[in-house]
Amino acid sequence: MRIALISFILISTVLALESDKSNPCKPKQTCGECISANPLCAWCKRENFTDPGKSRCDFYSSLQLSRCNDVPNSIEFPSNQVTPSPKTKAFSRAGAAPEDVVQLVPQEVRLRLRPNDPFNLDVKFRLADDYPVDLYYLMDLSKSMEDDKDKLASLGNLLAESMGKITRNFQLGFGSFVDKTVMPYVSTVPEKLEAPCTGCAAPYGFKNHMTLTTDTSLFSIEVDRARVSGNLDAPEGGFDAIMQAVVCQNIGWREKSRRMLLFSTDSGFHYAGDGKLGGIVKPNDGVCHLNEHGIYTESTTQDYPSLSQIRQKIIEKKVNIIFAVTSGQFEVYKELSKNLEGAYAGQLENDSSNIVKLIREQYQKIRSEVELRDTAPSNIKVNYYSECLDGERKKRNICTDLKVGNTVAFEAEIELTSCPKESSEWKQSFQIYPVGLNEGLTVNVEMICECDCEKSIFEEINSPKCNNSGTFECGICKCNENKFGRFCECDSDHASRDDDSTGCRMGNSSVECSGRGICSCGVCMCHTREVGQSVVHLYSLFIKIKLVFIRLRCFRCDSCVSHI
Repeated sequence: MRIALISFILISTVLALESDKSNPCKPKQTCGECISANPLCAWCKRENFTDPGKSRCDFYSSLQLSRCNDVPNSIEFPSNQVTPSPKTKAFSRAGAAPEDVVQLVPQEVRLRLRPNDPFNLDVKFRLADDYPVDLYYLMDLSKSMEDDKDKLASLGNLLAESMGKITRNFQLGFGSFVDKTVMPYVSTVPEKLEAPCTGCAAPYGFKNHMTLTTDTSLFSIEVDRARVSGNLDAPEGGFDAIMQAVVCQNIGWREKSRRMLLFSTDSGFHYAGDGKLGGIVKPNDGVCHLNEHGIYTESTTQDYPSLSQIRQKIIEKKVNIIFAVTSGQFEVYKELSKNLEGAYAGQLENDSSNIVKLIREQYQKIRSEVELRDTAPSNIKVNYYSECLDGERKKRNICTDLKVGNTVAFEAEIELTSCPKESSEWKQSFQIYPVGLNEGLTVNVEMICECDCEKSIFEEINSPKCNNSGTFECGICKCNENKFGRFCECDSDHASRDDDSTGCRMGNSSVECSGRGICSCGVCMCHTREVGQSVVHLYSLFIKIKLVFIRLRCFRCDSCVSHI
């Protein structure tokens, strides 16, 4: 009988140890740590909670069956919550004013997120009819593009007519660029600065010739009036021009519109760092610097912008870039477009005769797809799932082949992967937005990184329950400096809570007293357990086992207490 009882206890010990290893809840010592460990973990905040084999932090289902549940509302088990904003608008109807067009629903939500517990948020997009389009044509006007300029001038009316068939709410603008007016980009010989080539205008960095306007008849006039110029090196100052065209409000971009910047060239581009060749070391500040004549005034004092600066600004300003370039540069700009959100590359004929067709095709491509992206911080992971129009639900954030009136639904799976150390960062906001559109969903996140019972209004500082030496919260004591123990009853000038628990853990286990006792001043005070009709204290039980069977170092309350 004695041997059988010993075997039962030892087998139970091994099984309990394996169970503890697979339970991510039990090692956690505070309520905040507990709810962050696993979505199924819950915390018992009941005062003086003792239950053999149970920890304050355990699976919710386990605590429901424990003595913790004897007292109502003693289990902390927060869950994700979503609250839609009352400001959210429904999809707009056909014929709505540009400022009232709504293609993305909802526009704002509030989420309470528990760590490592994904939440699925429904997001819908509907392609609106006659959505406003702003097309700004940014052209390289170096000498090699002269025939392209002449062709564009002759095709200006056709371009406006073609876009008018797609949307009745259309604006068109025009700007041009050459390069920085310092060596080695252009000749600084005085007469060359006036006219670098026969019939050429003086070189310049960027000029806005025509602000975006619905009077598209002006486009051909302004393109025809613009004169080509000249420079020395092959790359051009296109990045300077892109930056100014994107960030300057006086270009005429509307608040609610599909913003498209068509960039036309037959050459490569300078980028950040190249300005040093001309003695320009001041970094590009990404700010608008156009004077009353539409001329970029910082061309000779600021370096070219970097690719990352361009990327940041087109995301911020919701601009789609179409690189319309000749065959010799197509592969370069195709690769460039892959690094810019909402950018595309198309191949121009040598004289730009296919420009109208290229613009129409690229616009149709842009309009017929929706791509969702977000600005979530690093500790919030967002995955997207959708059936799009093919009916197959899979992980994707892009739907294509949309037509006016089509609605596509996305599920944004939002997961808080970790809590910031600073509680001031537990409330954050980010955007989910369709690329290239000035619409978005604002997600206001409240991170559940602590339990309600840990909030300051529930704290009992220097509580009598903690021998006036600690803060009582969530059913446990958090001891002051140089105090430790379950009720802060232990006193040491050099001890800490970690020192307190070291003698109560077996090996690498983080569970004190095997979850079957309480660690007090480094000693396991074991719970009593009912065996048949009698109550046996495990300490005395171990004395018998030790004498009959083997000697053990005592860490576990299922076999002993640690000070034996």
